[in-house]
Amino acid sequence: MPPQIYHLISFLVAAVVVLWTTPDVKNIGIKSGRVDQPGGRKVHQRPMVRLGGVSIFAGTITSLLIVWWLGGFSGLPPEKEWQVWGVTLGGLGFFLIGLADDLLNLSPFTRLLMQVIVASAAWKAGVSIDFVTVPTVGIVDLHWLSLPITVIWLVGMVNAINWIDGLDGLAAGVSGIAAVVMLVVALFMQQPAAALIAAAIAGAALGFLRYNFNPAQIFMGDGGAYFMGFTLAAVGVIGLVKIPAFTAVLLPYLILAVPIVDMSAVILARLRHGKSPFSADKRHLHHRLLSAGLSHRWTVLFIYCLTLWVGSLALAVAGVPSGITYVCIATSLLSFAIWRAWRLSRQS
Repeated sequence: MPPQIYHLISFLVAAVVVLWTTPDVKNIGIKSGRVDQPGGRKVHQRPMVRLGGVSIFAGTITSLLIVWWLGGFSGLPPEKEWQVWGVTLGGLGFFLIGLADDLLNLSPFTRLLMQVIVASAAWKAGVSIDFVTVPTVGIVDLHWLSLPITVIWLVGMVNAINWIDGLDGLAAGVSGIAAVVMLVVALFMQQPAAALIAAAIAGAALGFLRYNFNPAQIFMGDGGAYFMGFTLAAVGVIGLVKIPAFTAVLLPYLILAVPIVDMSAVILARLRHGKSPFSADKRHLHHRLLSAGLSHRWTVLFIYCLTLWVGSLALAVAGVPSGITYVCIATSLLSFAIWRAWRLSRQS
């Protein structure tokens, strides 16, 4: 079987499982009363089930198990097998933390402590940033710094995806786009295991959009956001950061630039105003676009365009064939989105 078939199977199985199971998860959530009430900084107007992460997790894991059974992960060296297990079990750990928060409303300190423990375990399994490649210097081993840098990256991306999950379809769409770009780059960099996981996440995220795009029928909740955030960050580590090339080290940060920059800007703004970096407010990009007069859908579509644009830059930096063409197309699309957003803001 051609290797690319495994990636297609991974994508399709994840998408089909999510499409099939999400209505059942929604019904279970409604019957059990596990709903997110409107009010405060939330933009939804009616109670919503926030257990969609169960479907996303089930779709991804089912997909990876089927691909493993078919032989898609065969022939990997032992260290790569450990890394795949690290991503899979780490994803399980973060999903359970998020699900527990959805059901029990954990305190911020408890969540952070559990996230650090699971990220440290993933580091031990090989999901680790061991070196950086510096131009004119070469490879610089991180030694003991590997653990804190890896934990900051993994936990940071988990919370970045969770924080951007403020509008219908936003986190699922951004994650799906980022996963597709990671899939293409990982295949080009000859990292088939990372590409298989990226394909499963892409299928699960984009399949979930069927029920999560505005007007949403269900939310992914912390369980889904934590799981996707960790898995995307971990795939970036095992598939790109471990390649001894300066451009490869930069690629995960470029692909995930939108949630990273959004979270960083919000934290800096809160600190500048003397507030806790974890205090909830309306400083996120999607809140600012809504305040500028964009509709719910146009805000989400604008951020999709922004994510596609940085993704196209990553393709070009990676040296993917026709990468410059993708940049030109994405730039044209983003330019139209900016013009449209400006027109809408003028009319409000």
